[in-house]
Amino acid sequence: MIHLMTYFYSIPLILICAANLVCRGPDSPTKWPTTSWEVTSATSQGMNSDSLAAFSAKLASGDLGYIDGMLVIRNGMIVFEKEYTNDYDSLFKTTGTKLGKYNYYDPAWHPYYNNTRLHTMQSVSKSFTAAAVGVAINDGLIPGLDAKIMDYFDEYESSTPDPRRDAMTIRDVLTMTTGIQWDEFSMPYTDPTSNCVQMEESLDWIQYVIDQPMAFEPGEKYEYNSGATMLLSYLINKTTGQDLADYVKTNLFESLGITDYYWKHTPTGLTDAEGGLYLNARDLAKFGYLYLYNGKWKNKQILPENWVEITHAKPVDTIWPNFKYGFQWWLMPYGDNHTALLASGLGGQRMIVLPELDIVAVFTGWNIYEMPALNSWMAMNKMINAADVENES
Repeated sequence: MIHLMTYFYSIPLILICAANLVCRGPDSPTKWPTTSWEVTSATSQGMNSDSLAAFSAKLASGDLGYIDGMLVIRNGMIVFEKEYTNDYDSLFKTTGTKLGKYNYYDPAWHPYYNNTRLHTMQSVSKSFTAAAVGVAINDGLIPGLDAKIMDYFDEYESSTPDPRRDAMTIRDVLTMTTGIQWDEFSMPYTDPTSNCVQMEESLDWIQYVIDQPMAFEPGEKYEYNSGATMLLSYLINKTTGQDLADYVKTNLFESLGITDYYWKHTPTGLTDAEGGLYLNARDLAKFGYLYLYNGKWKNKQILPENWVEITHAKPVDTIWPNFKYGFQWWLMPYGDNHTALLASGLGGQRMIVLPELDIVAVFTGWNIYEMPALNSWMAMNKMINAADVENES
């Protein structure tokens, strides 16, 4: 069963280190991977190839759960890349469940989309959604982070009216401090009582979210809420006149050279912002590279100049002491006074970006059948240790 801690420690993740919560990457590269990533050896870029190979062998063994791929980039070049085979068709047959795009066991939808190599990103989708909000603010289509988000939902009426909901800001939604009563973390993700499951089974996801009662004042308390990200999807649609998937395509993907992807939509046609994106590992790494260089790609500032910084400038406390939360990104400390920016999602997707070491590492997987052994800390430390060649024994 898929439990909260399984989700948190095994999800698709983008990890960006920062000193004192400010991302500081290497100097701007002379070559950008818009068309393709250059491939070279790990040794040529100062990484321990034996260490990477040993870790890969551990992943391939199955001892760390169902891992689908590992990609390591250093200095803008691929230094290690490996895909692993898992028999998801046979695993699905053991579940006795029906086919469907929100049945996480259905091999036509998870982890790959329809027999392609596009892998589910799950909640990494949330980080792309936050980036779109930043672009829309920069374009003047959204007035700012402190705008009242419910002002854009005049077509909807809540069955649980509450002035606290009306006071909720875009900032509150980005940091998941909405005040909405919501639970998707204290139970398996297949549990029918999960708010996320109920939302995904509803005919109108937005109506479901705004019908949930308020439990706190907005901004008062962090509560992980995939429904909150759906409010951002509707916000983008309402303010830009474009579906979120189309807006991301025009304002992010085209500049990064991402052409092969799929994004689920809800029954009302809204982009599934909370977990519906599918990408391949190399294209996911481009998104991490964009944040590594503070939203700049080649000579163009794709994201607002300070967006990456404010994404994690004022993080909120979560239920885990060592983790904080920014604008749809997790924050976790490492080393001496450094903080990693981590985007993650259900099942084992991870992208780790370490600016000090100029490393981007992507892991994909589908650990929904059992508690995975590979977690965010292990994945990050394996990359750091592989780069620390002088201290390797």
